[in-house]
Amino acid sequence: MLKILLRKQMTELYRGFFYDQKKNKARSKLSSALFISMYVILMVVILGGMFTLLSISMCSPLVSSGMGWLYFGIISTIAIALGIFGSVFNTYSALYLAKDNDLLLSLPIPVKYILISRLFSVYILGLMFSALSIVPGVIVYNIVAGATAMTVIGGIMFLLSISLVVLILSCALGWVVAKVSLKLKNKSFITVFLSLLFFAAYYFVYFKANEVISHIIENAASIGNKIKGSAYPIYIIGRSAEGDLLSILLFFAITAVILFVVLYIIAHGFIKIATSSGSSAKTKYVEKTAKKNNIFGAMLGKEFARFTASPNYMLNCGFGIIFLPIAGVLIFIKGSNLASNLAQALGDKAESFIPVLFCAALCMLASMNDMAAPSVSLEGKNIWIAQSLPINAWVALKAKLYVQIILTTVPASICIAAYLVKMNSGLLSGILVVIFSVIYIFLSALFGLFVGLKKPNLTWTNEIYPIKQSLGVMLAIFGSWGFAVIMVAAYLFLSFFVSATLFIAIFSLLSAILAFVLYRWIKIKGSKIFSEL
Repeated sequence: MLKILLRKQMTELYRGFFYDQKKNKARSKLSSALFISMYVILMVVILGGMFTLLSISMCSPLVSSGMGWLYFGIISTIAIALGIFGSVFNTYSALYLAKDNDLLLSLPIPVKYILISRLFSVYILGLMFSALSIVPGVIVYNIVAGATAMTVIGGIMFLLSISLVVLILSCALGWVVAKVSLKLKNKSFITVFLSLLFFAAYYFVYFKANEVISHIIENAASIGNKIKGSAYPIYIIGRSAEGDLLSILLFFAITAVILFVVLYIIAHGFIKIATSSGSSAKTKYVEKTAKKNNIFGAMLGKEFARFTASPNYMLNCGFGIIFLPIAGVLIFIKGSNLASNLAQALGDKAESFIPVLFCAALCMLASMNDMAAPSVSLEGKNIWIAQSLPINAWVALKAKLYVQIILTTVPASICIAAYLVKMNSGLLSGILVVIFSVIYIFLSALFGLFVGLKKPNLTWTNEIYPIKQSLGVMLAIFGSWGFAVIMVAAYLFLSFFVSATLFIAIFSLLSAILAFVLYRWIKIKGSKIFSEL
């Protein structure tokens, strides 16, 4: 039974990345290669490269002073933080929000088997995130200190054990979130609020990391003695990664015991949490005059309700709502300093480069809102309801578009207003920046819905798959980033021939043409595809 459940979870992971739900067959080699390439570039090359440079800066001074265990202690802390950041909310969703919970719990299947199968996929995800910092760290250590059989074995066990620690902490935090959600009416907003606090703490630590690591390297001996005295487990973790057999066995055994205890606690209340609809309260009915809404308004309200009802949807597809106003505030506060720094860096080209750079930056930030890309897939197996409504499919698709357009336009307006006030770009340049921004917001929403229609996934059991792990979403994000990169690269090449205002005007026109083509495709062909899914 457990084997079947594990195979089911692995199949879901595979189908999310490499299976075309529309054609009911594996994706083409080109699509799979494109996805793998994007993943390798983002996760392995960029993030892995960052952690490799960090490991190189730490390893030699700590190993030479006989503090190799402290080096791995730092690596383990980074890996745990990164792993939790990547999997904690996936844990909550995978355990308690899975669409097939009711079905599986109604079958004669032990709860522990369901939990183990679910957590296995969570463990794999945490392992992927932890490996980003651990694998470069282990490789650098073996190069600097000299590789032996025990250091290689210790590095492998270190990776597997740290990933277990990530799983333990993710389960514990996911359980806390689930318990709190049961007591609250607006659980989605509370979950999002707690998540944002977690993200804020994470990025605060991230920006302070270099300062902290430099301090540790400078005072390695005294800090090492303090850790041995008050935080001995960190010493055991570090020694296990160095290849000390006793430490390896001790660390793995302790981790396994703690995991067993956490699983026992989660299993004890799993059924109650997974099958509960949350808190309820008695309400007194008060007669009110019914308000009639138009069809599009009703569909738009439905899409907004879907967005606000899902913490995963809001957190993964709505970061632009937060970062666009933050960028606007930073421009308003630091705009003058930013302009002067750019003037020093770019010289005479600064005045012309600033509006182009702002447009590209706006593209990058606006792309963090990608509600339209997974919106079709989120209909899931209930898409027949939308298809059976006595409305044109275009109305339903237009509602999905406008959710992203509205939720991007409002925060983007703050960012644009700050730019116009503080950057002194001139009247014509300012007008063109506004025009381009509006066109791009529409274009990004249209492109997201386009790839969502081309790459739908309607057979998911966990909404995290269409939201976070689908090819369509990745294409929407990377496509938007690529658009920004192309814009800057094109201006670097053409700046000798055309002014910034003319360039933005031309790019706005090309963007408008592309947006119109996508609009017509979605309205005609996209509507047909949506009706036949």
